[in-house]
Amino acid sequence: MRDVAGAWRRTAEGAGLLRTDPSGGGVVVGSTIFAEMTALAGRTGAINLGQGFPDEDGPAEVLEAARDAIARGANQYAPGPGIPELRQAIAEHQQRFYGLGHDPDGEVLVTTGATEALASALLALIDGPEDEVVVFEPYYDSYAACVALAGATLRTVPLRWPDFQPDLDELADAVTDRTRVILVNNPHNPTGTVFERRVLEEIVSLAHLHDAVVVSDEVYEHLTFDAPHLPVAALPGAAERTLTISSGGKTFRTTGWKIGWACGPAELITAVQTVKQFLTYTSGSPFQPAIAAGLRLPDAFFAGIAADMKRKSEILGEGLRAAGLAVSAPRGSYFTVADASSLGVADADAFCRGELAQAGVVAIPLTAFVTPERRAEYASLVRFAACKRTEVLDEAAARLAAYAR
Repeated sequence: MRDVAGAWRRTAEGAGLLRTDPSGGGVVVGSTIFAEMTALAGRTGAINLGQGFPDEDGPAEVLEAARDAIARGANQYAPGPGIPELRQAIAEHQQRFYGLGHDPDGEVLVTTGATEALASALLALIDGPEDEVVVFEPYYDSYAACVALAGATLRTVPLRWPDFQPDLDELADAVTDRTRVILVNNPHNPTGTVFERRVLEEIVSLAHLHDAVVVSDEVYEHLTFDAPHLPVAALPGAAERTLTISSGGKTFRTTGWKIGWACGPAELITAVQTVKQFLTYTSGSPFQPAIAAGLRLPDAFFAGIAADMKRKSEILGEGLRAAGLAVSAPRGSYFTVADASSLGVADADAFCRGELAQAGVVAIPLTAFVTPERRAEYASLVRFAACKRTEVLDEAAARLAAYAR
């Protein structure tokens, strides 16, 4: 029987999950770094600061709205584009916070998490291997996998320690007439950086110059620490060629609900929906009215979650510095990146699986988010997640301090 190949292999290769079976059984697909490190935390009893999920529930109003929807019988298929109530709430949210006007009946699409929106967008917009997708490296691991699944070519722009802002000349070199999509993640996972306005303006300028679409992943939009979030679509000339993606998971601490969305011009939304309808068709019916309720919470809620995450990031940063690591102060998101080279660490992957886990804390090596060609540039960097209860972060800091001693 011939070797089976195709989209699954391209996807696994893009995610860096293919390896040779040492027993001679051919190639096997490994687990994601998140699954591996979460399992390591379970085996060792270490505090899991690797996978980015909160250990606290979201606001009571949102949880109660989901329970009420279940009790009311909202347990069957929702409309493919999402229930009208949620699409309207998303449109209101974009207008309220950013002054962006979207027609909820043609320019807003509800998806099964932001990851499905991203996958659907890339599958919809890519025509073949001659198309290129530009991403900022390090990148959320599903980006490379989805680009591979779509059959496109990945082009990366490096973000370098310690501020992780892209060099605009390198960005301009990466975007060409073959660029179909410029994929932006802002605030950025895994680095915690927030792109400066000049970076976003250059992205828009290059998209116009080379007739590219900007796909902007903004799931951490309400978790910025120093200034309000600036969507790409809010910049002059951007809205007409920008697909904005977000979700309720990070904002409302409901990552398991998988309710995301895409907003943009009707032509782009139609393309994404065409693919999405053959993936999940629809998304969690009782969770949609609950996320709609969350998007309509008062301003104090949104300011409060940003302040809370900033405080937690500061606690984590203090603990990392006390352990002797250099820290890149995040400007948003769940994540803080530290440089372990001051501890003599040259291989963050081995460090995270060995000494750090034995010290009682699990984190993710930044090399899990980069191409093989650039691993050396990030070899000593580690990503920690601050989206945990304060007492958990305090205990993690104490373990790190004990390790340092």
